[in-house]
Amino acid sequence: MIKKVVLSFPVDATDRSLTYELVKLYDIRINILKAEIQAGKSGNLLVELEAGEDKLEQGIQYLTECGVSISPVSSKVSYDETQCINCGMCASSCFSHALTIGAPDWKLHFNPEKCIACKLCLKSCPLKLFRIEFAE
Repeated sequence: MIKKVVLSFPVDATDRSLTYELVKLYDIRINILKAEIQAGKSGNLLVELEAGEDKLEQGIQYLTECGVSISPVSSKVSYDETQCINCGMCASSCFSHALTIGAPDWKLHFNPEKCIACKLCLKSCPLKLFRIEFAE
């Protein structure tokens, strides 16, 4: 099972080897897609976690007990669909293909599982409809 989440570390957890513990104790494969961590301040990691369902739940529980907040990517990336004109500018800049537009409806579609929070959609949207809560 693969789960893509944003890990938000409190100040007192940024100097701990929590990702190492996930690998060592719970046999979880971690793919770090994006990291913004500063010593003495809070930090965020966008990661893909891969393991059996039980091990993944145990690892997530361990992180929670260590004070780390875990959020699905979809809760961190959003855009105002009601104002979107479906121009496709964001989709053309999205190299992870999380944003797509095409036949048959020619509407913008967002797949949060593919999103890597690169923020290119923020720059390319002419109406500035995207919001990403990742250490902004």
